[in-house]
Amino acid sequence: MLRDTIKAAQVSAMKAGDKPRLAAVRLILAKLKDKDIELRTATNVPEDDVIVVDVLQKMAKQRRESITLYEQGGRQELADAEKAELAVIEEFLPSQMGEDEVKAVIEAIKAELGASSIKDMGKVIAELKARHGAQVNMGKASQFVKSALA
Repeated sequence: MLRDTIKAAQVSAMKAGDKPRLAAVRLILAKLKDKDIELRTATNVPEDDVIVVDVLQKMAKQRRESITLYEQGGRQELADAEKAELAVIEEFLPSQMGEDEVKAVIEAIKAELGASSIKDMGKVIAELKARHGAQVNMGKASQFVKSALA
């Protein structure tokens, strides 16, 4: 399980004395704990790895946005700190599909569902997320789906 891998990374960072890595791993575990608390009252709880990947993707997206803003604001030291955290977060994310792979998967789903117009975009995106949500950047994928259906 992904959560166990993250906990093992925390232990190894502690033993190695790697404080920046340890801080990033603890941050991940804290976000996971928050998500667990949030899901206590939920009626339909997804698999644990799905929860972990979702939290990691949100954290990575936040870091990327922060890096951009810090660099625009001339705060390189803060951008570097965010980049270090992003590197640790991305370690635990499943490998992302390449642009060509994503386009091929979109074409396959489009053909399978018989999608032909922009009205079918929601169906295609929903199916893409269900099958490959952890391996695809959905922001970029929605642009690809839109151009494929246009």
